[in-house]
Amino acid sequence: MLGLGVTRNVVQHAVRAGAVAGGAVRWATATAAREGTATEPKPVYLDYAATTPMDPRVLDAMLPHMVENFGNSGSRTHAYGWESEDAVEEARASVAELIGASPKDIVFTSGATESNNIAVKGVPRFYSRSKKHVITTQIEHKCVLDSCRALEREGFDVTYLPVQTNGLIDMAELEASIRDDTALISIMAVNNEIGVTQPIADIGALAKSRKVFFHTDAAQMFGKMPINVDDMNIDLLSISSHKIYGPKGVGALYVRRRPRARHPLWHLPTDLVVGLGAAAKVASEEMAYDSAHVAALSERLTRGILDAIPEVEINGDPVARYPGLMNYSFAYVEGESLLMALKDIAISSGSACTSASLEPSYVLRSLQVSEDLAHSSLRVSLSRFSTVEEVDHTIALLKGAVERLRDMSPLWELVQEGVDLSTIKWTADH
Repeated sequence: MLGLGVTRNVVQHAVRAGAVAGGAVRWATATAAREGTATEPKPVYLDYAATTPMDPRVLDAMLPHMVENFGNSGSRTHAYGWESEDAVEEARASVAELIGASPKDIVFTSGATESNNIAVKGVPRFYSRSKKHVITTQIEHKCVLDSCRALEREGFDVTYLPVQTNGLIDMAELEASIRDDTALISIMAVNNEIGVTQPIADIGALAKSRKVFFHTDAAQMFGKMPINVDDMNIDLLSISSHKIYGPKGVGALYVRRRPRARHPLWHLPTDLVVGLGAAAKVASEEMAYDSAHVAALSERLTRGILDAIPEVEINGDPVARYPGLMNYSFAYVEGESLLMALKDIAISSGSACTSASLEPSYVLRSLQVSEDLAHSSLRVSLSRFSTVEEVDHTIALLKGAVERLRDMSPLWELVQEGVDLSTIKWTADH
């Protein structure tokens, strides 16, 4: 059913999965009922790359640690502390299992942003006496780029690799960029704006052969696609709980024992850590279902958009990608106007961390997408809770909105008349 918000989808999925016991489902069912009686129905939510709702099974796992099992996991002198410590270690094991790691190598953080900062700054700083060079790409998450700029101010050299027009790096160019004093390669696994997946295993093998540490921001890959840190030769990996139907405010950094990266020791919020562990466990159990479900919806969405709307470009490689994160450019339509026309769909024009900017996406510009097309882009992201009805509703709304906006565009009128816009001289000579 449309217009009732994402909560009803969450409840229906949890019931299908057999997670009907506990306060979480009772709360979510009541919330869905309230949404159904609201005067203004909520828009269809298709911005799961920004954040996800909490899975009721995750909330059920967390609730006891908010009320009765409230001990500090650092308290080693009584049962309350021991109970919380056991819960934290169980969560640590669940996160580690999902990436083929040892639980001892999992460090809990406040999220992928903190994990990225620790990794990208920590390794080069520790080895700064002999290693003064870092390699990343031009399409990394803003927090990675900001960390690299901070390192530059400290005297490090940073190579910002360009990407090809499909969003993938050139492996030969990466290899040529490695120097004797390269401390770290940091390249995102799944891009948060266009969904492209980099050849992580190939990068890891190259880094290992050249004795360079390899970090990847896997916030958009963790729990959605298979990861094995040993097979992929990953030394450091960042994750965030709220991208996989867990609570906000917690994440983790995998650190292979060999790299040295100083990280803070902090009081662990047991309930949040338990939530991350539960989300990782559910993701492990449901990855096959989620992958098939999201891939089918993505194919339906893309085919429906391309069939219904002319002059649409898919940004990023059509094959090397996570299908649940798509980026489309609608020619002769301004993206912000399109977003305003689509008030019944919750989507974005780019990353949540840069959504306040009116500048065209730096990721799309790095793909050499024209400024006009970069301004007309929309990011649509799907989840285990998305439905066929929502996808079909989105296609219909997109078709209507694009047609209305193009009807008001003089450029679209010229294109319909067969005019090649590249041949038009827009400025008069003086």
